[in-house]
Amino acid sequence: MKHFPIFLNVEGRRIVVSGGGDAAVAKLKLLLKTDAKITVFSENANRDVRNFAAEGKITLVERPLAHGDAVCAALFYAANDEDAEDRRVADIARAEGALVNWVDNLENSQFITPAIVDRDPVTVAIGTEGAAPVLARSIKADLEARLPRSLGVLARAGKSFRKFAEKLPMGLPRRNFWSDYYFNAGPKTFEDAGEDALASTLDDLLTQHLQGQQTAGHVSFVGAGPGDPELLTLKARNALHEADVVIHDRLVTPEILELARREALVIDVGKEGFGPSTSQDYINELLVEHADGGAHVVRLKSGDATVFGRLDEEIDAVTDANITFNIVPGITSASAAVATIGQSLTKRKRNASVRLITGHDMKGYAEQDWRSLAAPGQVAAIYMGKKAARYVQGRLLMHGASADTPVTIVENVSRPDQRIVQSTLATLAHDIDAAALSGPALMLYGLAPRAAVDLFNSLSLPEEVAL
Repeated sequence: MKHFPIFLNVEGRRIVVSGGGDAAVAKLKLLLKTDAKITVFSENANRDVRNFAAEGKITLVERPLAHGDAVCAALFYAANDEDAEDRRVADIARAEGALVNWVDNLENSQFITPAIVDRDPVTVAIGTEGAAPVLARSIKADLEARLPRSLGVLARAGKSFRKFAEKLPMGLPRRNFWSDYYFNAGPKTFEDAGEDALASTLDDLLTQHLQGQQTAGHVSFVGAGPGDPELLTLKARNALHEADVVIHDRLVTPEILELARREALVIDVGKEGFGPSTSQDYINELLVEHADGGAHVVRLKSGDATVFGRLDEEIDAVTDANITFNIVPGITSASAAVATIGQSLTKRKRNASVRLITGHDMKGYAEQDWRSLAAPGQVAAIYMGKKAARYVQGRLLMHGASADTPVTIVENVSRPDQRIVQSTLATLAHDIDAAALSGPALMLYGLAPRAAVDLFNSLSLPEEVAL
């Protein structure tokens, strides 16, 4: 992101425009929505610019910009449609401390003007850093159709009431009040009685919320999926948007944490197999402590919270404390990994069941039903098995599994740095060591990438068929 989006306060400040043609008019139509003091320098201003001046909306100076004209300007627009003149005036303005926008010249502009959806004081700015103006306009048109004109009226009334709403505790109680206003009481009042009735509605609504019981805390156990934020469910996104506190595992990606509200308290309680870990007791205490304080807590777990997530221990902790909870499933890493290699976990005439197993548990390497798993055609997704690979390999070979059984290791499933390592049971430990895997990895026992299987089959056709 080269351009950092901000909303600049220009009330009472100077904005200077050099140019009086169509390019200048296009910018002025947007700038006139602000409370800035706008000065235009042009010796050949067109009719629109002169009309703006006649109506007292701008100050028109009928000469080219000169040194000293951009002093104390917050923003400057070079809009002469002549490269030489725009370069000259841009140099002057930049030297005099103004931020410069050279119209239709992104490279030499210090800021850009986005496409804007105006529901004053609600403003939506859409920018593509000059890469796709058509896309920005399309998004603007979509938002214009979706956001009602009354939104600005509701927001203005709400803005004037903010200091009174501070009587409510920060966090969930205050957010519930505003949600009730913007999505329930406010629109209904505006539709039934108009803008003048909004003030009394806000008063009545605040009284109801102040007299109501303290909002009870709640814990949402949310599956964050394997890492790609696009694999989050809508329920997971909504939970992150509403959370006061987010308590997350080590494997939850920064891109997913970015979806939490900026005001939310984000706590890392990462665990690492055979490495430093936050104790489960401490995690349980955090859940209870924050929910007891009335917070909506999101316990964010990588993959699906119900698969090797020690979910029951945390549910027991919150239910023992009489705290309500809900579970939001996520896409488990096995599903994402098998999709990556173009296979499925079950296949008719191959395997009627699939095992989700872990390579290690609290006591060390995890024991499994190795004899059943070693039978031909079996498929298993092995979580947390990277460091246990030699142990898994030995147990399966000991119980009769074929050394040629395919094993696919997927590191950093669904993430930009995802890697796929194709192996067999015979070479599993060696291949993992050689790959020097540094990220979380999931092993798919009994499955090879579809492309590799298709290539093997084509090379194995009888000679007369191949011909």
